[in-house]
Amino acid sequence: MRFAHRTPVRSIPLLAVAILAISCASSEPKATPTPDQTASACAAEPGTTCGPEPIHQARGDEQGQNILGETLAVCGTEPMTGYYRDGRCMTGADDRGVHVVCAEMTAEFLSFTKARGNDLSTPRPEYRFAGLKPGDRWCLCASRWREAHEAGLAPPVVVEATHLRALDFATARSLQTAATK
Repeated sequence: MRFAHRTPVRSIPLLAVAILAISCASSEPKATPTPDQTASACAAEPGTTCGPEPIHQARGDEQGQNILGETLAVCGTEPMTGYYRDGRCMTGADDRGVHVVCAEMTAEFLSFTKARGNDLSTPRPEYRFAGLKPGDRWCLCASRWREAHEAGLAPPVVVEATHLRALDFATARSLQTAATK
């Protein structure tokens, strides 16, 4: 009996397959994004990481700390703000935009951020978002606030409700100088 000539099949060693499977299923925690990664996330399409987003599940009873070293105060509930839509500027590993600066909206800032592709004034019913107007308090992406600050258009900051993590993006002095009166 003659066998047809066949090209040998190269097999992947079983150990290599096992290592690949384990590394793909790794449950390592996600790294916290750097300010530069967050800035690029804030330049994304409207309604992505820095705009109105779907409601995320809050993480337990964590209180958070503000830039004064005190317990994080509520930023706003009308409209309901915060990455976790609990009224506070809390953040977590899944918050790529780092929504930690509590700010009181101004017409100038809303125009500024809209011109950069992050329209916060237009209602987005799919996210249960009515759109912001001047005077509303909202948890902003820290890098967007810094960008507006550098352009001279940053909205006033509510320091008691601004998460400590904002100091990764802006100085305490710049945030406190921009504080609401």
